[in-house]
Amino acid sequence: MKSIVRQLFAAAVLLMASAPLLFGQGALSGRIVDQASRQPMAGVSVYLPDLKVGTTTNADGAFTLRRIPARRVMLQASFVGFRNLIREVGVGTDSVVVLALEPAATEINEVVVTGNAKAIEQKRSPAPISVVPRQLLVEAASSNIIDALAAQPGVAQITTGAGISKPVIRGLGYNRVLVVSDGVRQEGQQWGDEHGVEVDAYGVERVEILKGPASLAYGSDALAGVINLISPPLPTNGAIRGSILSEYQTNNGLAGLSANAAGNAGSLVWDARLSGKLAHSYRNRYDGYVFNSGFRENNASLLLGLKRDWGFANLTLGRYELEPGIVEGERDAATGRFVRQVNRGGVAEEVLATDADGRSYQPATPSQQIGHYRAVLNAYVRVGEGGLRAIVGFQQNQRKELADVLAPSTPELYFKLNTVSYDLQYQLPERWGASCSVGVNGMGQTSRNLGEEVLVPEYNLFDAGVFGIIRKNLGGVDLTGGLRFDRRSINSRSLYLDASGEATPQPMPDGSVRFGRFSSAFSGISGSVGATWQLSRYAFLKANVSRGYRAPNIAELGSNGVHEGTLRYELGDPNLSPEHSLQADLGAGYSSEHISAEVSLFSSWISRYIYLHKLSSSAGADSTIGGVDAFRFDQGDAHLTGGEARLDIHPHPFDWIHLESSFSYVLATLRHQPSAASHLPFTPPAKLMSGVKLEGHRLSRGLANSYVRFDVETYFRQGEVYSAYGTETATPGYVLLNAGVGTDWVVRGRTVCTIVLSATNLADRAYQSHLSRLKYAPENPVTGRSGIYNMGRSFGFKLIIPFEGSLGGR
Repeated sequence: MKSIVRQLFAAAVLLMASAPLLFGQGALSGRIVDQASRQPMAGVSVYLPDLKVGTTTNADGAFTLRRIPARRVMLQASFVGFRNLIREVGVGTDSVVVLALEPAATEINEVVVTGNAKAIEQKRSPAPISVVPRQLLVEAASSNIIDALAAQPGVAQITTGAGISKPVIRGLGYNRVLVVSDGVRQEGQQWGDEHGVEVDAYGVERVEILKGPASLAYGSDALAGVINLISPPLPTNGAIRGSILSEYQTNNGLAGLSANAAGNAGSLVWDARLSGKLAHSYRNRYDGYVFNSGFRENNASLLLGLKRDWGFANLTLGRYELEPGIVEGERDAATGRFVRQVNRGGVAEEVLATDADGRSYQPATPSQQIGHYRAVLNAYVRVGEGGLRAIVGFQQNQRKELADVLAPSTPELYFKLNTVSYDLQYQLPERWGASCSVGVNGMGQTSRNLGEEVLVPEYNLFDAGVFGIIRKNLGGVDLTGGLRFDRRSINSRSLYLDASGEATPQPMPDGSVRFGRFSSAFSGISGSVGATWQLSRYAFLKANVSRGYRAPNIAELGSNGVHEGTLRYELGDPNLSPEHSLQADLGAGYSSEHISAEVSLFSSWISRYIYLHKLSSSAGADSTIGGVDAFRFDQGDAHLTGGEARLDIHPHPFDWIHLESSFSYVLATLRHQPSAASHLPFTPPAKLMSGVKLEGHRLSRGLANSYVRFDVETYFRQGEVYSAYGTETATPGYVLLNAGVGTDWVVRGRTVCTIVLSATNLADRAYQSHLSRLKYAPENPVTGRSGIYNMGRSFGFKLIIPFEGSLGGR
């Protein structure tokens, strides 16, 4: 693997070194005016998504972008209170454009880049895509980035307390959802129930959520979709920009702080961020403080880049550290209070957990220590009339579980995962209204067990895929299609134990084999074809058919041990086959100045779907290993169907009122199974989100972009569960009330700060999310209530102080 990494980095360096000899200089100038008054507009954001460069207009409405490759690119111009303008323009040695922005009550045309040959308008993508802009991320009171997205239609989260969230898209999660951070797939052992996403939420500018098989651009593990996390664009030439963000949430005392500064000195760009977050145990009406549900998080990142006429090259370094407590939920039989273990003279004893323990910001034993480290080289260069994008990344994920109160610093479980990913994609010159890209990408992995306890074997993995994506514009019709071939190999290592259970380099006569060596190879073909019809300026239709592919992960192939927190002994099967899906999507939308609505329906068939099946003994009773129920990974055919709908009404002349509503539902079944095992586990319930938002772009001379919002979250009863073997139980429905208010404080045309106040679960409702793993914690012996409840009422406060200046360069 090391030789492959060296070759990839050498190729990227050689390409960048020769680029100035191959590519010419480009520039783009223009002027933006108000369509109604024809007056110039200052402060308009002008951005080229494909090239990741942008600027803002001056007092005369003028802008200039220099040192950019000469080619046709998509331009996005945006300003609060105006309709986003999307235009494809040509970049030459002296290109000049004049653009007019149309006043609107809402900005409805977002540009998305996920899985496309080039940047494309959201309504022109046949695959269903949701865009979550920065404003919604700022307004959300959340504990991590996935928590901030969970209210989106078709999106849910599997949680283990407040600190760990796993994304679910249309009923599918784990290795079926791929998280991409600035072009690099996030690799942090997604197979684990208690393994979250190792990303600094404060460093995310916006999120694109692609629903459905996205294997074309990403390969395996994107069967359910992609969550694409995008950082803020870099400042314009000669500018420096940054912000300081602080927040506090009352329920679990969450305190967060993030400082960011970025600069553009012409050819050289940089962006640095430091973030920290900590929280004590959360509380609710029934459980009080949920002992050991707090966490600590620290992050640092640095981007150094080179921007020239031929394109750009950025090197990003990142460090993410998380220490969450592990909630076991054990209670005292007499009082029903949570208990904790303490070290009393070298003896582990149980004592009652107090409220002071619940307010402690130091996670107790057991806990996890997670370190995720990244180094990514991202380059784009123009080749002739086309462009080549190269991304090479290295990630190391260290995951420790500290569970022994007598040895609190010695990990019992310790996974160490190294991942090298590569992505080379060439965008061909546009011909006859068609844009096309071809590429190759994949990754290599090594995983090692460094702790005393093990669940999965050590392994080496390598995969590669080749693909092509094409989009053709026929006036009001856009056609998109593509094809991909993947191959993945996994080679595991044997683990031999002696009579005392210690690892040995070779089999022992009185020992055992914990993991047998196996080698598996998988291949798959993915494809999609779709179309969008722009029926009018306001209405559109979408249709897409796609085939996805997912190779089994190491847990499904080789598990042999107790999966902590699940009370299961899991057994893998190295003979599993890849999953293949066939999905049909149909969508329709209408977006006018005062109303926008969209409906997306889907039906997906997954062959050889991998799931856990409980084992039985020869006498028909439950099979146990070491006193724990035994499960083995099995395969069957699954069918998922459902969809999402959203509506936003902002009626004239009351444009400042937004009536918003969305609904999502999925039915996920396992075919040819008895009724108790006929539904896929962890399928989210139907969800209705309703709210009213009152906006004022200019309330007074000193207040701008102000809003007040009231939201109602309705989660319906989920009775369609995998009830066989006591795996899942039905969950009652519940309603949550939320509110928020925010504004920008502006002095002399400059934003001094942004203030956001929020309130979640205003009625202090005691509820259990169907996708909460704490729902299956031990029963309270005093009240008889099973499991642990979610967070109660909480108030949040955010303060963002931006700053900007000039470096004096160009």
